[in-house]
Amino acid sequence: MTGAGRAGATGSAGDGRSANGKRKRSGTDAGTGTGAGTGTGPGADTGPGTGTGTGTGLKDPSIRRSLALFRAFLHEQDDPESCYALLARDAADQVEAAYGAVEGRTVVDIGGGGGYFTQEFRRRGAHAYLFEPDMRELGPKPPESAVVADGYLLPLADGVADVCFSSNVLEHVADPQTFLSEMVRVTRPDGLIYVSFTNWLSPWGGHEWAPWHYFGAERARARYRRRTGKPAKHTLGENLFAVHIGTTLRQVRARDDITVVSARSRYWPFLAEAVAKAPGLREFATWNLLLILRRCPP
Repeated sequence: MTGAGRAGATGSAGDGRSANGKRKRSGTDAGTGTGAGTGTGPGADTGPGTGTGTGTGLKDPSIRRSLALFRAFLHEQDDPESCYALLARDAADQVEAAYGAVEGRTVVDIGGGGGYFTQEFRRRGAHAYLFEPDMRELGPKPPESAVVADGYLLPLADGVADVCFSSNVLEHVADPQTFLSEMVRVTRPDGLIYVSFTNWLSPWGGHEWAPWHYFGAERARARYRRRTGKPAKHTLGENLFAVHIGTTLRQVRARDDITVVSARSRYWPFLAEAVAKAPGLREFATWNLLLILRRCPP
């Protein structure tokens, strides 16, 4: 299963950084006219709103929900609008289940491609802004105020987002730790961070050339070209990277600026958290890891 956007930050992590890899700061690091990052968004004391979105109406997790998502993904190529609209409603439901209604809140969507997630958050009354590094992924009608920006170096001030959101992006970045650090930086204390990704050993880890990636990336890519007559979109080490669940969980839990609210399979109909706790098994069975994180107070 793939997200609406391909890559959240596929450029060099060294851009805008000093030789030791730390992010360079400037006095003009606030938003750049996008409306996000200006310091005028709602604060933590506004309380959850009532929300205006209707959501999917599906219990999460449940067999009915998983089947609905699976059926939608079967038509991803011929009906992407319906597929990603459903995925966006589902993801927004998950955010609101963990955080409360997003109405009146500032949501930053990193690597959201055509803007399905951004638009869904806006339908629910949020001040949502899309940051996407690839013009091709934005499509012909990107959301208003969409910004072309690298997820390693967002043009936002510290702590401007109530919710920082990234769906199926982490496996497309060369430096996941730096990408996550940037998400943490722009999230306010007690704010929510939503991160999901398809791990490499998932049956869908090779994306369009899955599950043949188990036999080697180059072999899988060659097979894809033979069968379709066109080159694969993803190349391992360029715009797709072998990200693993165990490594990611250890890195996240070692941080002192976030706490893990939930670590679970995004799409499983049952035992969604249990499967992500089983070393070894989780690398194959989770399919897609969803992390709900909360930014710690300073």
